[in-house]
Amino acid sequence: MTWTFLCVLSGVLAGICALAAPAAQATPDAANAPHLIIRMDDVGFCHAANQAAQRVLKEGVCTSISVIVNTPWLDEAVEILRRHPEVSVGVHLTLNAEWREYRWGPVLPYSEVPSLVDEYGRFFPSRATFFAHNPRTEEVEKELRAQIQRALDKGLPVSYVDYHMGTAMSTPELQQVVERLAAEFKLGISQYFGETYAPSVYRAAPRDKLAEGIRIVDEMTEPRLYLFVVHPGLNTPELAAMTDLNPGGLENMAAHRQGETDMLCSPAFKAAIEKRGLQLMGYKELRAMGLDRMSRPWVAEPYQQTTQPAAEPVTKPKM
Repeated sequence: MTWTFLCVLSGVLAGICALAAPAAQATPDAANAPHLIIRMDDVGFCHAANQAAQRVLKEGVCTSISVIVNTPWLDEAVEILRRHPEVSVGVHLTLNAEWREYRWGPVLPYSEVPSLVDEYGRFFPSRATFFAHNPRTEEVEKELRAQIQRALDKGLPVSYVDYHMGTAMSTPELQQVVERLAAEFKLGISQYFGETYAPSVYRAAPRDKLAEGIRIVDEMTEPRLYLFVVHPGLNTPELAAMTDLNPGGLENMAAHRQGETDMLCSPAFKAAIEKRGLQLMGYKELRAMGLDRMSRPWVAEPYQQTTQPAAEPVTKPKM
């Protein structure tokens, strides 16, 4: 049974069960060389994130960019990406707005998705508060479909989806929603191509991120597909004014995101990738190789077992 079977309504449940098998490696010539996806998240959420992306695309290294489409800064992100067709573009499916000073809401009118928003029509800041308000699965599906459609309507060449703070993949019901939407729009899903999730520099001190990034790259020795996720930004007054409402959210986030930007633009980081012999690739290449290569990498927990998120991905397979 293939991934495309999900497109047939009568076969949705059977197709989802088939996705539970462990993911096969999807890299070209995987037996001979390690491959690397560098995925930049949260582009479009503010001006500082967009300008960091623009700098990385000009000076640094990145193969895939995941865009939040719910914010006023989307159009700037679209213009930047229009000038860089070489990079893969994904929709960063978003059901949270975690910044105390800067809260966004759904693409749809909030009256159409009332279980997803607070009394002001804004998304809840954490995964736990999202589920505490009993979100309706049909409203989640409606909103996430609208997010993908907005990206396409803006002219973004979308090749994949992923999930902001992990929320859209946190339960079996929502995992099935994302899988249905990916099938409907013929898109890849990040982590469904057998990627090995590399350790993150997220919590490393800003001054240590480059050294930590090089250390991570140096450990990419196996002939497999690695996924390295980063959150660049610029240490500007705009980003420095924001406070992460997630439990465990980092202080001085602007300095942290500036550190990730500097790491990606560092000649030493790029030299480490070249020295290791890593073959860079993005999700548009994986999509072109065939969506039937995808399989579900984990099974989400039921609603009642969902816990507070770390500021990290849902799963972090060891290298």
